[in-house]
Amino acid sequence: MSKSFEFWFDLGSPAAYLAWKRMPAFERRTGATAIHKPMLLGGVFKATGNASPVTIPAKGKWLTGDLARTARRDGVPLSYGPGFPINTLALMRGAIGLQMRRPERFAPYVEAMYGAIFGSARDMREPKEIAAALAGAGFDPAEILALSGEPDVKQALIRNTDEAVAKGVFGAPTFFVGEELFWGQDRMDQVAEALAS
Repeated sequence: MSKSFEFWFDLGSPAAYLAWKRMPAFERRTGATAIHKPMLLGGVFKATGNASPVTIPAKGKWLTGDLARTARRDGVPLSYGPGFPINTLALMRGAIGLQMRRPERFAPYVEAMYGAIFGSARDMREPKEIAAALAGAGFDPAEILALSGEPDVKQALIRNTDEAVAKGVFGAPTFFVGEELFWGQDRMDQVAEALAS
């Protein structure tokens, strides 16, 4: 039986972005496949009483520096657009909608959105910027907007977020190997150890 692990993420998390960028090499190294689990991090925070680290001045300052060091080490661009952190509800509906309807376009969508948010620091609060990022990656912005508004897509994101909370998720990225939870892009070595055991 092939090995797999769950990768719970939100497009608004810079730590999940760094994990995403590392994922292809990680899967090759471990021989395991990521099961991508989109969730709404804001919903997780609300349900668990947690908050974005950037809202806590000392923690936010340290984390920003730590993520910048990790990005430099990995050779990954990392910058923040205006209004960070942004509301990712529509973007996450687009992700789960593509996962449901056109799974072959899921990874290109996530890559494009992460690139727009953290690679080129677009102002993703602006519909025209979202549309430009989508069009630049070969997506029809109107199609993605319509998809993100479909009732079953909305419900799927709610279900995933509720499942995340029920499993003990409190931030992103979160990984599961079986029932064991690992939080943070800096725990991927521990995920690899669990996969090897």
